[in-house]
Parts: sequence; C-alpha cells; structure tokens
Amino acid sequence: MSPKKGDPVAPPAIGAEWQIRFSTTEAVKGWQDLENTAPGNLRKAWETMRAEPGPGPGKPTSRHHQLRRSLATGSHGGRTLPQWQIEVTGGGRIWYLLDEDRHTVWVQAAGTGHPKATD
Repeated sequence: MSPKKGDPVAPPAIGAEWQIRFSTTEAVKGWQDLENTAPGNLRKAWETMRAEPGPGPGKPTSRHHQLRRSLATGSHGGRTLPQWQIEVTGGGRIWYLLDEDRHTVWVQAAGTGHPKATD
C-alpha cells in the first residue's frame, strides 16, 4: 500500500533493525484500530517486531510466539515463512510472517479481536 497525503511516516530501519511492512490491506485497517485503542501496547509490539521479531532469548512467551499447527506458517511472495503472533491486548493480536532472508516482518493480520482463523 503506497503512502498518501496525511499518512504517518514510518522511520527507516537502521543497523540490525527489521523492516516492518503490511502484507494485506486488512492488516492496515486492523493496525489503525489497534492504534486508536491501545497505542502504548501497539508501540511496544512494533518495537519488538523491529528489534527481535523471531526466536531468541526470552521467547516464546504466552504473549509472543510462533503460531502452531496449520497456522505455524504462511505464504508471502510464493514463499512459506514462519508465522508469529504478538498479543497486543487481551483480544488484540498481530500476526506476522518472519522473512529472515529479507530481514522483513510482513504483517498479515492486526486487530482488536481474535483473528477469524482461530474461531
């Protein structure tokens, strides 16, 4: 999704930071909903995705982990990638694909409620 007049400007990744990009237009809307309801928690999630989105010290946790079973991976650009979740609020979630080759996090879903795939 291309930026438009009035859109926020994302800071560029520097050093070892990860790029964070939206993979779906639904994720853009869900992100905006989270931004309106839980900006502090969303900022912490963004910082986690920017600095340490995948496996490492202190992970997984109950609030940040790779999804399981059929949701453990997702597809982007014809490639299968690990799919992770950050619990932003009690119901709010971000699902993203971890693209280690491109050092990019692809936000697949974001929103104030549980993703439909878990219903």
